[in-house]
Amino acid sequence: MMKYTKKHAISGLREKMPKLEVLPNQFKNYKITIVIPEYTSLCPRTGLPDDGTITIEYEPDNYFVELKSLKYYILAYRNLGIFYENAVNRILKDFVKAVKPQWAIVRGEFNPRGGIKSIVEAKFSTVHPVRKS
Repeated sequence: MMKYTKKHAISGLREKMPKLEVLPNQFKNYKITIVIPEYTSLCPRTGLPDDGTITIEYEPDNYFVELKSLKYYILAYRNLGIFYENAVNRILKDFVKAVKPQWAIVRGEFNPRGGIKSIVEAKFSTVHPVRKS
């Protein structure tokens, strides 16, 4: 069995990704849910493909994400070695940095590997505790 290293642990966290573009938001107090059912990446330890669904829920403030740029951003994970947990948290970090939402939740539901299905959720809020609806 391949030994787990610090290099595995941080894999995919520092690579340059396509820029997430934003558009000006005209409204307040509403939620956007984006479902991306064809997320893929590579396990940094085994090199095997990982796939699943990424869901991004957020309340926009001054901006909302432009979907074409989000598509290219997510496609960049296809050949990236990154663990599920790192991917979900990196997506949240990059999304919050670009969009600056009131709150955001990124949820990754990954297809089973070895008989185990993983669901990873990361949250961000500037205004109140994030509650799942």
